[in-house]
Amino acid sequence: MEGVLMRGRDAIAVALRHPDGRIVTTTEQLNSRVHTAPMGKWPFVRGLVVLYETLVIGTRWLVRSANVQAEEDDVELGKGTIAITLLITFGVAIAVFSLLPLFISSVATSQANQGWLQPAVEGVIQVTLFLAYLTFVSRTPDIHRVFQYHGAEHMTIHALEAGDPLTVAAVRKYPTAHHRCGTEFLVILVLLSIFAFSFIGRQPPLIMIMSRLIGIPILAAVGYEVLKIGAKFRRYRLMRAIMFPGILVQKITTKRPTDDMIEVAISSMEEALEADGNPIPAGSTVFERDPLRLPSGDTPAPATEPVAAATTDEPPAVP
Repeated sequence: MEGVLMRGRDAIAVALRHPDGRIVTTTEQLNSRVHTAPMGKWPFVRGLVVLYETLVIGTRWLVRSANVQAEEDDVELGKGTIAITLLITFGVAIAVFSLLPLFISSVATSQANQGWLQPAVEGVIQVTLFLAYLTFVSRTPDIHRVFQYHGAEHMTIHALEAGDPLTVAAVRKYPTAHHRCGTEFLVILVLLSIFAFSFIGRQPPLIMIMSRLIGIPILAAVGYEVLKIGAKFRRYRLMRAIMFPGILVQKITTKRPTDDMIEVAISSMEEALEADGNPIPAGSTVFERDPLRLPSGDTPAPATEPVAAATTDEPPAVP
């Protein structure tokens, strides 16, 4: 909330807009056993590692950022409240986006003889629910701002990959959609689910439920490799056409950001580059930022010292 998390090679960086207007940042090393294990780099395994890290780290920083934003109201989310909220959230998500489409499609196609029809209807229902949910939440003010920061994140990545300096003006000219976005991954996962579960066809209810619960991690691993292949060969028109649905969905999950949001995204990117030992592009703007101090004792990896605002033709030294 009110910030951007950038995942680097071996570290993540977070930049938040504090309620008092300051940019606060910190970094955190990716040094878990699943990240450092050699097999974690293997194809079809690395996708599960990234997914695990995204869920765990992303959820942790979602909660931390919420606590930062609630600081001015002298409110802090307790661990018990957080745990219960997450359990309910994941339970509802599984029920609505996985089990409910399975139930509706099974009832709707109960008289059909074609084995592929049920998973096809299930996929259509999943896509409809997914798009309807995204469209609905995007209209709420808080989530709209989250999607604006999402757009700022992508625009900053575009600028870095194009070799531009990280300045608001340079970042502003790029689109909000990006071909390695998690939204595109979800679209790929839904399409793979429709294809894969069509081979299972109609089975007893318990088997169908278990196939979804067991199959989703496997399809996620495959989907990650598809996403990497799609990014690698994006220059080909056929590949762009195949991956285009993911870009379309990002019209919902990304919005044009304000300049102050781009400043936060640039700060997060610069922190991520430094954490991985990479230089900041020449000519980049280094905005004034302070170390993140969380309201509770939940302190992440040590933050850097405050950075003074500056624009330089050389990458600034790591503080």
